[in-house]
Amino acid sequence: MPPPPRRIPAARPVGSVTRGTTNPNRLRRMDRWIAATHGAALRRCADPVAVDLGYGAAPWTAVELLTRLRAVRPDTEVVGIEIDPSRVAAAEPYARQGLTFAHGGFEVPLPAGRRPVLIRAANVLRQYDEDQVGAVWDRLRSRLAPGGLLVEGTCDEIGRRHVWVALGPDGPRTVTFAARLATLSRPSDLAERLPKALIHRNVPGEPVHSFLADFDRAWAAAAPFAPLGARQRWIRAVRSLADSGWPVTDNPTRWRQGEVTVRWAALAPGRRG
Repeated sequence: MPPPPRRIPAARPVGSVTRGTTNPNRLRRMDRWIAATHGAALRRCADPVAVDLGYGAAPWTAVELLTRLRAVRPDTEVVGIEIDPSRVAAAEPYARQGLTFAHGGFEVPLPAGRRPVLIRAANVLRQYDEDQVGAVWDRLRSRLAPGGLLVEGTCDEIGRRHVWVALGPDGPRTVTFAARLATLSRPSDLAERLPKALIHRNVPGEPVHSFLADFDRAWAAAAPFAPLGARQRWIRAVRSLADSGWPVTDNPTRWRQGEVTVRWAALAPGRRG
């Protein structure tokens, strides 16, 4: 009798287990930005699948991402991916048409032939060393569909302050700073939420430090607008940044949301803004 076929073990997921901290609506600012800026690509793509990578101990962020992206394209599918199998099992009761959960990591395990038009990786790389970030970015970008987007960043526990990098298959493109403006005493308060690629670069001589220092100065100069509300003061400060030469890529429609987006090249480590 021939021996039974040898079982080939499944490949080990790439990455490490995160703390798993999550809360409902934690990623609303990032989701809102994705829907506004990447919505056109989502509408025209052939296979509207998005990945919520490292969603954490509870699946709230994946559930919310599906709802927000389906407002842009109703047949969007979301796959929540977690490296901790117990978290995948805990999420299964929330699965439904268009929302599934899978065990995996930075290899982004999807069925053969499928590539995501979006990978969102929030609060995933904070525990990694800075010199590991580039390789993770490259691996995730390689999984994107043509025209796809990787959004990687960090926020506080309830999503009031958030900074993220947007990357296409070609590499990093922009950095977005977003906040509930009533919580800020000055824009550099967002420094504590810089993504791993930038957080250790907030020192004199680095572009991100220069940007935040200029933003604080613009915020101080816009103090006469404070009686009109933090939103008007923010808009005035961002306009001043753009006028002074920082490559702001968005417009007052986004600024009113408590956001500002700047070209990555101006903030990239080791380069001058």
